Amino acid sequence: MKQSEIVSLSVAELQDQLTQLTSAYNNLRSAHAISPIENPLQIRTVRRSIARVKTELSKRELQ
Repeated sequence: MKQSEIVSLSVAELQDQLTQLTSAYNNLRSAHAISPIENPLQIRTVRRSIARVKTELSKRELQ
């Protein structure tokens, strides 16, 4: 998810997106632990998306 997409979302949508991303991240981690997934870089991209969403939420909280 790009930063420009994240900025355009509301706080409620960001929180929903955060829960979806964290569940996707947990699923990818557990699937990779059982047997190697085809594209392990997915884990990195999801983790970075989670960080972007959390950063935007904390930035809005400070304003």
